[in-house]
Amino acid sequence: MRIEEWERRYRTRERASEDFSPSPTPLVAAALASVRPGRALDLACGTGRNALWLAQREWQVTAVDGAGSAIDALNSRAREAGLAIETQVADLEKLEFAIEPNAWDAILDCYYLQRSLFPAIRAGVKPGGLAIVVVHITEPGEQPSYKRAAPGELRSYFNDWDILHYREGAPEDPAHKRAAAELVARKPAP
Repeated sequence: MRIEEWERRYRTRERASEDFSPSPTPLVAAALASVRPGRALDLACGTGRNALWLAQREWQVTAVDGAGSAIDALNSRAREAGLAIETQVADLEKLEFAIEPNAWDAILDCYYLQRSLFPAIRAGVKPGGLAIVVVHITEPGEQPSYKRAAPGELRSYFNDWDILHYREGAPEDPAHKRAAAELVARKPAP
């Protein structure tokens, strides 16, 4: 979906929908539940289910999304919960947000495929830090597209990192129905 479509989606959905889920992406919770809080970057954060969960656990969170209405919803939810989250409206495809090199203990990219972001994500994670990525993958008979990766493609971007978790198949996230690839990778020390 393009930003205009996401804007329309966020404006018309009710708070009870999956876009406003109070639960984080299951992979994020599993990967970071016992990790010491640090700086986290949540790319294509939507209404902030992961950013809110991290902030509740004392992470210093920056959340970025191209849809202003999603960021408005996140800011409202953060205020209601008394949480401090740095937010930014930025079109990632137009490079309106620069990922700082070696600055993040964790970078999350959940259910957003932009292949050109992977080099910046890799550069942005501190040595010893984590990249947590979930993308939809093609189903049998489908071709990879801007929305769906080929099986094995996600792993290939992080082959030289320590792969702590990699899985492809039916999503374990109730907010999603399509097959997904999940990755948790630790950036090796230099």
